[in-house]
Amino acid sequence: MANNLTITNILEKMTGKDKDYRYMATSDLLNELNKEGFKLDVELEGKLSSTVLQQLDDAAGDVSGLAVKCLAPLAKKVREQQILEMTNRLCDKLLNGKEQHRDIASIALKTIVSEVPSSSIARNVLVSISPKLIKGITAPGMSTEIKCECLDILCDVLHKYGNLMDTDHESLLTSLLPQLSSNQASVRKKTVSCIASLSSSLSDDLLAKATVEVVRLLSNKRSKSEMIRTNIQMIGALSRAVGYRFGPHLGETVPLLINYCTSASENDEELREYSLQALESFLLRCPRDISSYCDEILHLTLEYLSYDPNFTDNMEEDVDEEILEEDEDDESANEYTDDEDVSWKVRRAAAKCLAALVVTRPEMLSKLYEQACPKLIDRFKEREENVKMDVFSTFTELLRQTGNVTKGQTDLNESSPRWLLKQEVPKIVRSLNKQLREKSVKTKVGAFSVLKELVVVLPDCLAEHIGSLIPGIEKALCDKSSTSNLKIEALIFTRLVLASHSPPVFHPHIKAITSPVISAVGERYYKVTADALRVCGELVRVLRPNFEGSTFDFKPYVIPIYNAIMVRLTNQDQDQEVKECAITCMGLVVSTFGDHLHAELSACLPVLVDRMGNEITRLTAVKAFAVIAASPLHLDLSCAIEQVISELTAFLRKANRALRQATLGTLNTLIVAYGDKIGSAAYEVIVMELSTLISDSDLHMTALALELCCTLMADRRSSANVGLTVRSKVLPQALTLVRSSLLQGQALLALQNFFAALVYSANTSFETLLDSLLSTAKPSSQSGGVTKQALFSIAQCVAVLCLAAGDQKCSSTVNMLTDSLKDDSSTNSAKQHLALLCLGEIGRRKDLSSHAHIENIVIESFQSPFEEIKSAASYALGNIAVGNLPKYLPFILDKIDNQQKKQYLLLHSLKEVIVRQSVDNAEFQDSSVDKILHLLFNHCESDEEGVRNVVAECLGKIALIEPGKLVPALKDRISNPAAFTRATVVIAVKYSIVERPEKIDEILSHEISSFLVLIKDKDRHVRRAAVLALSTAAHNKPILIKGLLPELLPLLYDQTIIKKELIRTVDLGPFKHTVDDGLELRKAAFECVDTLLDTCLDQVNPSSFIVPYLQSGLDDHYDVKMPCHLILSKLADKCPSAVLAVLDSLVDPLQKTINFRPKQDAVKQEVDRNEDMIRSALRAIAALNRISGGDYSHKFKNLMGEIGKSQTLWEKYCSIRNE
Repeated sequence: MANNLTITNILEKMTGKDKDYRYMATSDLLNELNKEGFKLDVELEGKLSSTVLQQLDDAAGDVSGLAVKCLAPLAKKVREQQILEMTNRLCDKLLNGKEQHRDIASIALKTIVSEVPSSSIARNVLVSISPKLIKGITAPGMSTEIKCECLDILCDVLHKYGNLMDTDHESLLTSLLPQLSSNQASVRKKTVSCIASLSSSLSDDLLAKATVEVVRLLSNKRSKSEMIRTNIQMIGALSRAVGYRFGPHLGETVPLLINYCTSASENDEELREYSLQALESFLLRCPRDISSYCDEILHLTLEYLSYDPNFTDNMEEDVDEEILEEDEDDESANEYTDDEDVSWKVRRAAAKCLAALVVTRPEMLSKLYEQACPKLIDRFKEREENVKMDVFSTFTELLRQTGNVTKGQTDLNESSPRWLLKQEVPKIVRSLNKQLREKSVKTKVGAFSVLKELVVVLPDCLAEHIGSLIPGIEKALCDKSSTSNLKIEALIFTRLVLASHSPPVFHPHIKAITSPVISAVGERYYKVTADALRVCGELVRVLRPNFEGSTFDFKPYVIPIYNAIMVRLTNQDQDQEVKECAITCMGLVVSTFGDHLHAELSACLPVLVDRMGNEITRLTAVKAFAVIAASPLHLDLSCAIEQVISELTAFLRKANRALRQATLGTLNTLIVAYGDKIGSAAYEVIVMELSTLISDSDLHMTALALELCCTLMADRRSSANVGLTVRSKVLPQALTLVRSSLLQGQALLALQNFFAALVYSANTSFETLLDSLLSTAKPSSQSGGVTKQALFSIAQCVAVLCLAAGDQKCSSTVNMLTDSLKDDSSTNSAKQHLALLCLGEIGRRKDLSSHAHIENIVIESFQSPFEEIKSAASYALGNIAVGNLPKYLPFILDKIDNQQKKQYLLLHSLKEVIVRQSVDNAEFQDSSVDKILHLLFNHCESDEEGVRNVVAECLGKIALIEPGKLVPALKDRISNPAAFTRATVVIAVKYSIVERPEKIDEILSHEISSFLVLIKDKDRHVRRAAVLALSTAAHNKPILIKGLLPELLPLLYDQTIIKKELIRTVDLGPFKHTVDDGLELRKAAFECVDTLLDTCLDQVNPSSFIVPYLQSGLDDHYDVKMPCHLILSKLADKCPSAVLAVLDSLVDPLQKTINFRPKQDAVKQEVDRNEDMIRSALRAIAALNRISGGDYSHKFKNLMGEIGKSQTLWEKYCSIRNE
C-alpha cells in the first residue's frame, strides 16, 4: 500500500515556489501512481486530485505536461465521486477558464475519459459532462475555439462510449446537425467527425433522421459551395461509419452526388473530390444496394480520371519513339506546375473510386475491360506522380481481380476477361515502356509492379515484347540513380518473366539480360543480391533448356555466371538469404553446365559439402546435391561423394523433419545415379537409419524411406548383407505399419513395392514373407483386432507379393485362400475376411478363371452371419470379375435378377466392376450395357437408400463409358412421378462429373441444366441430390455450370433457409424429440456455396448472399455453422469489402457461438463438438480481424475485446492465428 506520508510530502513539494521542485515532485507522484498496490484514503484522494488539477495551470509547460500524464493512472485509482468532480472542474475550466488554459484542460479531459476504469463509471461521467459539452457547442456567443475543443472531446467520447448514451442520442443529434451550417470551416469539419462517431451507435430511425437532414441541406440549390462540400463530406463520413446500414439511403444520395459532380463549377475541385470519395465509400460498404448505380458511377469515374482542365496534352499518344532526345523534351513538357491547380485531387479520387468498383464487382469484369481498361492504360501518362501511383494500383487491382475470378479457367472465349486482357497487352507494354524511361524512381517501381502482376495473371503474354522491355530492365539495374527498391522490383519481374515463358524467346536478348543481372549479384544490399541470384537460377534454365540438340550457344555465359555465384558462395560474412540463394543457384549451375566446368568442380563441390556441415545452410545444400545428382550429365562427383553420403546418413537421425525429408530424396537420387561409387557397407548403415523412420505417425516420411529402401535393394551391386539387414531391420517395421488404419496413398504404394522388391532380393523366401504378412491380420493381445482399412492394406500387399513371385506361387496361394473359405465360417471370421479381400485384390490384377468355380466359392460367403464378410465377398466377386469380364459379368447379372435377398451385395459387386472399367476407360459389350441398364433402372425406386446410392453410382460410372446412351436415358427419368427415381438419376449425374476430361462432358454441357433445375423440386431428397450434383460440378468442372448460375443461385440460396414445414416433433413417451428433416439439405447447400466461391467467384454476388443467408446459417445447427464459418473466412479473404459492409450483423451469431456452454450433464461427444465449433468460429473471427478497416465496427471491436479478456478464448485464438 502506498505510504500516505510519502504522498503528503510530495503534495507539499508540488505546491512549492521552485519550478524544479514542482517538476521533480510531479515526476515522483507519477511513479507512485504507476505502482501496482497504490491505494489512498478518502481525504488524501480529494487533496491529490485538486493538486493535480491545479498543476495543469502551472506556468511551466513541462510541469503541466507531467500533470496530464498523472491523470491517466489517477483515473483508475480514485473513487467514482472523485472522477466526476475532476471532470466537472475540467469542463468548467474549458468553457469559462482563461484562454491559455483551454488546451491543457481539453487534453486532460480526453485523458480521463479514455482511462475510465468501468462502463458504469463511464456512464455517470457522460451524464455529467455531455450537457456541458453540448452547451459549449450550441450556446450563443461561444468562441470558435471553445466549440472546436468541445466537438473534439465529444467526438472522442462518442467514439468510445456512444452505445452507453442511447438515451441522449436524439438530443445530441439535434444539437449537432445545425452546426453543419456554421460559418466557421473548422466547426463544420469537427462536426462531421462528431456526427460520424455518433452515427455508428445510432438506431436506424435516428440514422435516417440524420441522413434526411443532410440530404435536405444538399438539395437546397441556393446553398453556398462550402456548405455543399461539408454536407457531401458528411454523407461520406456517415457511410464510412455505419457501413451497410447506409444502404437504404443510397436512393436519395447517389443521384445527388453524381449531379453535383457533373454540374459543379470548373474551379470547385474539392466538391468533385468529396463526391467521388463518398461514392467510393458506398461501393466498398454497401455493395448490395449500390448495384443499380454501378454503371453510372463507372462512367463518372472514367470521365474524371482524365479531368485536367488546365493542361492540354498535345502530344500524340501512340507514337512510340525510342529516341532519347525526344525523351528529354517529354520531361520538360511534363514539368508544367501550378501550385493552385488541385485538379489532381479529382483524378486521384476517381482512380480510387474505380479501384473500389473493380474490387467489389467481380461480375462487371468484362465490362471494365471494355470501358475502363483502355482509359487506365491511357492515364499511365498522368503528370502528377501521386495520382499516377493510384492509377497503377487501380490497374493492378483489375489484374488481381482477373486472376481471382478466372483462376483455373482456360476458356478464352471473346468475352472472357482473360481474352480481353490479352488484346490489351501490346498497349500496356508500350505505355509502361514510356514510364520505364521516366526519371522518377517511384514511377519505375510502379510500372514494374504492374508488369509483375500482369505476368502472374497471364504467364506467357510477354513473349513478343521481351525485346522492348529489356532496355527498361537494364536501365533500372545499371542506372546510378536507381534505388535498391527499384532494383528488387526489376529483378523480381525478370525472374517471373524468365520462369513463365519458353526459353527460346529470350535467346536473342541473353547478352543484354546477363550482364546487369551478374553485376547485381555483386551488390552490397543483401536483398538485391538474393533476388539477383534467384534470377541467375532461372537464367541457367533458359540458357540450356534441354541437353540434346540445343541450338543456342550458351558457352560464353557459363564462366561469368559461375564466377559471380562462386564469390557469393565462398563469402562467409553475409546474410543467410544470400547464402541459401547462392547454394541453390550453384546446384543449378553445376547440374546444367557441369560438362563445361571440369576444372571448377573440384573447387566448388567441396564448398557445397562444407555448407552441408553448417546447421543454417545444410537443408539448402542437401537439396542442391539432389539437383546435381539428378543431372542427365552424370558428372564426376568422386571428390565429394563419400563425404556427402556420410553426412546424409547422419542427417537421418536429426529432429528436423524437413531435413530428413530432403535427405531421403537426395539419397535416393544419388544411389540411382552413383550406386557404383558407394560401397555396400554404406548401404547397410543407411538401411539401419531408415528403419527408425518407418511408422504411421509420418506417412510422407515413411513413403520416402520405403522408396529409398526399394532403390537400395534394386541396385544389383548391393550385397546379400543389404538384403539381410533389410529383413532384420526394416521388415518388422513394415509388418507393424501394414496393420495401421492410417496407411493410405503414397505410403501404401511404397509398402507394396517394398514387398515386391523383397521377393526378388537375396535369400528371402516367398512363403516366409506370405506367412508373416497373413499373420499380421491375427488379433494380438496388445492391440486387439485389426481394422477394416488395415485388412485392405494387407490384402493389397499380399496380391502384389504373389504377382511378383510368379504364376506358380500365385496359383498355390489362391488355392490356399479358397481352401480357408471352405472351412467352417463361424469359427474364424477374421481369416475369412482377409482371404476374400486377398482373392479380390489378386483377381483384379490377374485372371483367375483357371481356378474352377471360384465365383461360387466366393458367393457362398454371402450367407455368412457377419456383415463385414458379406461386404468383403461382394468386393471380391466384383474384383475377380474385373480380371475376366466375359466370364464373370453375365454370372453377376444373372444372380442379381434371380436372387432378391442378395441384391444389395451383388449390386456392390457390379459397382466394383463398373468403377474399375470407367477408371481404365475400357469398353463394355453393347448387349451387357443394355442388360445392366435395364437391371439398374428397375432398382431406382428401391426403398433402401443404400441400394439407391449404389445404383446411382453404377449409372454415373457407366455414363462415363457410354455417354451417348446414358444421358438421354437419365434425362427421360427426371420427370418420373417417383421422387426416389428423380433423386437417383440426379445423383447418377453427380457421379459422372469427374475431374479428368471425359467424352461425356460435351453431351452434359447441353443437358446438365435440366438435372440441376431440380433444386426447386417439391421433394427434399431430390432437392438435396441436385444441390450435391451442383457442388460436384462446381468443384470438378465449373465450366459446365458457369452460364446457369444466374438462374440456379437464387434457388440454391433458398435451400439454406430453415423451413418450418420440414421440422417435426416425435413423441417418445416420456419426452418429445424434434427432428429437422431439412438439416442435411441446408448443410449441403452451404457446402455448395463454399465450393462455388473457389471456382465461380465472378458469378456469386457475395453481398446478396451474406445477408440474410449466411447470417442465418451462422445461427443455425452445429452441422450448418461449420461450413458457414469456412465460407465467412473465404469471403473475408476474397471479398473483404462485401464482408466489411455487413460486419456488425455477423458479430452476434459468432459471439453466441463462442460463448455457448454445454449443459453440466453433457456427454463427452457433445463437449468435443462444442469445442470444435468454438475453434471454427474463432478461425472465422481471425480471418475477419485480418481485414483492414474492421475497426470501424464497434461490435467487432467489442467482440475482440471480449476474446482478449477471456484467457481460454484468447489462448485458442492465438493458437489458431499462428496456424
